[in-house]
Amino acid sequence: MRALRIFSAGVGLAGILCSLAVSGATPEYPGKPIRIVTGPAATMMDVVGRHLALRLGEMWARPVIVDNRGVSVAPAVAAQAAADGYTLLVADSTLLAVRPNLYRSLPYDPVKDFAPITRIATSPQLLVAHPSVPASKLQDFVEYARRQPRGIDFANAGPATASHLTGELFKQITGVNVVPINYQGGGAALMAIIGGEAKAGFQLLFLAMPHVKAGRVKAYGVTSQRRFSGAPEIPTMAEGGIAAFETTYWFGILAPARTSPAIVAKLNQGIGQLLQNSDVRSILLEQGAEPAPGTPEAFGNFIASETVRFRKVIDLAGIRAE
Repeated sequence: MRALRIFSAGVGLAGILCSLAVSGATPEYPGKPIRIVTGPAATMMDVVGRHLALRLGEMWARPVIVDNRGVSVAPAVAAQAAADGYTLLVADSTLLAVRPNLYRSLPYDPVKDFAPITRIATSPQLLVAHPSVPASKLQDFVEYARRQPRGIDFANAGPATASHLTGELFKQITGVNVVPINYQGGGAALMAIIGGEAKAGFQLLFLAMPHVKAGRVKAYGVTSQRRFSGAPEIPTMAEGGIAAFETTYWFGILAPARTSPAIVAKLNQGIGQLLQNSDVRSILLEQGAEPAPGTPEAFGNFIASETVRFRKVIDLAGIRAE
């Protein structure tokens, strides 16, 4: 009888261990330092990733290290890492939904190589123009732009960047002859507008707002569905009369494919809690972004829908990888 009890207990323990092995669940997770791979230093991806790393480290009493890599390298490094929850990727809309539409061959597949955890934040863009543009409201700006015989120059942060694609979307929806002028980065594009080299363009809020407040550029509308809570005085593009206009720059966090659903769920829950923290929200607002957490399934579906949306813009504009 005693032997039977020992055998039964052994079978029960084996079953539990087997179940944990099959599910990949690790009750002690995280039991060692976590690495967050992201894009180059000083980008919004990096800023968001570092704040997230700091807060996750505090929450779980484990070091969370940020590993900055090149734009194409970061996803590839994360995709090839062990699927144990100790290497994660913080990526943006460009890496996950734009580049797959531009390049036939990438060193990563946004769908097959990753398990989505959650969207982190979204950042609307802001349509701004040089003060000499004789238009105070969005509809006035559209009419002014339509009257320009050679089109209107839109400065952007470079080919196929968020500001470039948003300008193309504006062209497609309004019929305005937008002439894209490529610069190396959003800061250079904004300086071109301030200096009068270009008449207008879409800019990230955190870059543009100080210059809007100083009167160096005019602001016409944000590209999000709702007004941005960090600048509630600026109307949306829809409120300005362009009802179909909505697009945001966004960030999310992912794990390598085949990462245990239990680990993905724990990360989703922990990051979701952090994004509800008022301090974290304030930090994101300073960067022109708002928290946008959700389920792993919702984030996966969002990436898929954004990929389709960007494909339409890219195809209509005839944009090709350079």
